[in-house]
Amino acid sequence: MSRQPTRLPAELDADAFSALARAQLHPEPSSLIFDPASGTARGDHDLNPDLATELADAPMRAAAVLVGIVARPTLTVLLTQRTDHLPTHAGQVSFPGGKVEKSDRNPIETALREAEEEIGLVPSVVEPLGFLDSYRTGTGFHIMPVVALVRPEFTLKLDPTEVADAFEVPFEFLMDPANHRRQSRVWKGRERHYYAMPFGERYIWGATAGMLKNMHERLFGSC
Repeated sequence: MSRQPTRLPAELDADAFSALARAQLHPEPSSLIFDPASGTARGDHDLNPDLATELADAPMRAAAVLVGIVARPTLTVLLTQRTDHLPTHAGQVSFPGGKVEKSDRNPIETALREAEEEIGLVPSVVEPLGFLDSYRTGTGFHIMPVVALVRPEFTLKLDPTEVADAFEVPFEFLMDPANHRRQSRVWKGRERHYYAMPFGERYIWGATAGMLKNMHERLFGSC
């Protein structure tokens, strides 16, 4: 049962966000490993029920992403635009992140390592707060999203082989249900539905929009 929707505070500052996130997010990666029968796992199947069995039978690769909330006077979410030549999710808006390596002690270490490698975000300005629900993609990734507060005194250095651009979107915009759209396109010969949150010239959709939708539900209740 979903919680009663909570109105997004008009001025949610960094301290208030940190307290809210620590109270509402998972302190450890979600134990809801993909199980379509449970009805609780999150992923590309959320809006495509027929995809659930297909995903359950497919192998998955563990990954982690950094959902960075930048502690500016008006909070923002740090996002990247992937380059067009990558083998998966090419050209899409995403969180910095990637596959879990054997040397990573935990998903937080994965997310921090990938963020530093991809955009030059040093771990010293990042304060992890908790985890969203794990997210299963149709491309075979089981993503553990690490939500963190990012102090704004950083200088980014993008890896041009992976990241075409890095940018920030107002947190309030992404947490407003009025901006949560449901759209569709044909993928591998079948119509697939997904969440989208277009912001100016940035088309935020798919797994990234799905995780942002989950953050809204975790922090403020579903509506």
